[in-house]
Amino acid sequence: MIIGILKEPQGESRVSMLPEAVKTLLSWNTEVWVETSAGDSAYAADNTYETVGAHIKSRQDLLSQSDILIGIQALLPEEVAVTKPDAVIMGQLNALYNPELTQLLINQQKTVFSMELVPRTTRAQSMDVLSSMATVTGYKSVLMAADLLPRFFPMFMTAAGSITPSRVLILGAGVAGLQAIATARRLGASVFAFDVRQAAKEEVLSLGAKFVDVEGATEDKGAGGYAVEQSAEYLQKQKDTIHEHALKADVIITTAQIPGRKAPLLVEERTVKAMKAGSVVIDLAASSGGNCALSQPEQTVEVNGVRIVGVGNIAAAMPQDASKMYGKNYLNFLKLIIKEGALDLNFEDDIVTGTCVCHAGKPVSPRIIQMQNT
Repeated sequence: MIIGILKEPQGESRVSMLPEAVKTLLSWNTEVWVETSAGDSAYAADNTYETVGAHIKSRQDLLSQSDILIGIQALLPEEVAVTKPDAVIMGQLNALYNPELTQLLINQQKTVFSMELVPRTTRAQSMDVLSSMATVTGYKSVLMAADLLPRFFPMFMTAAGSITPSRVLILGAGVAGLQAIATARRLGASVFAFDVRQAAKEEVLSLGAKFVDVEGATEDKGAGGYAVEQSAEYLQKQKDTIHEHALKADVIITTAQIPGRKAPLLVEERTVKAMKAGSVVIDLAASSGGNCALSQPEQTVEVNGVRIVGVGNIAAAMPQDASKMYGKNYLNFLKLIIKEGALDLNFEDDIVTGTCVCHAGKPVSPRIIQMQNT
């Protein structure tokens, strides 16, 4: 069985597997082909893959001959058409946000796994690329904010007087938010955090931040750790509370997203315009609609001296460790579908089913089926 490791498109510096992960794959009695220069931007040269036993091949060779194609970003439609009829395609395809691509894959009767669909369960934690990349994103977002902010994060006692610590407001206390809290605290900032899930309060407090409470939130234990849609009354109360805290903040980092839906609006235009000049907003949800009313995907916008950064693929800014984590997630998932060097798809396994976009011309993941029925 040939497993192909694809080179990512321009602008994506990660690679789905570094040589150390490929070495593990080879020990499973598989053959691994790596596209020429696939790991260059993650500082893994072709010869480092060859050293562990992989073969360096052209993209055309990988697409036409691989039994399993592994990447991060989605293949182009014309590339999907030239893959082997029974090939398995794997990546982080954002299938819930890209119904056209999903339908194309179904129509072409491809077997496709999209790693962002991995269930948020204890058993699947080691395969959860969203959590892995959120760790990178939360960390890096604070460093970006610190670089843009025209003042120090920590408190300083100097001969020229005292410098008070910066005040950081984190909206959303999932994996990215918690990592942002921990990083901002390590840099010495005074940190406040908000999340609609009361279960997040203990984690926020344990990291030394203060929890911003807004009563009356709707919670759903079956939402896989994500926030759920809230009532109009609660949303207005939430925006008013965030507005009050935002006026005192030097940095706001927003991380709130709902899978398959537009990101919730948390920071209104009136809030940005009332913030202190020099403040920074890092919107990690910009690509799915944005938590800030004025953010633009992949752009930095300045309004009344407040800079709003619409973050895109921030994980690509740390390609070595991001690729290492991604590759480990892939290996843990591949253990479920590769047995004794051969493909073994067990659709009675909830992780396999939950992650599978489509197989044999039909949608498989319950979330994909639900998307198509709405």
